[in-house]
Amino acid sequence: MVLLAASVAKRTLDMHEAVAVVGPVHGVIFLVYLALVLYVRPRLGWNGWTTVMVAVAAVVPLGGLVVERRLPGDPAAAPSQAPARVPSS
Repeated sequence: MVLLAASVAKRTLDMHEAVAVVGPVHGVIFLVYLALVLYVRPRLGWNGWTTVMVAVAAVVPLGGLVVERRLPGDPAAAPSQAPARVPSS
């Protein structure tokens, strides 16, 4: 979102330095994300197709939402499906 705002400021307000600063930071963050994808791949048991899907989803707008819905979750991290019991008075 910050990169988008910097791009708009560049075009509308002639603030070329905004993109010059934010652009490389955005690129470094994206490269760190890709490195983390490769780092967690063996721990989560992802095959090659899943790894590619997660990496491509970072480029596609709202791709992360699709990946979140399609990837099987860790049963230990998932919330319990049983309704919470309220103690009776």
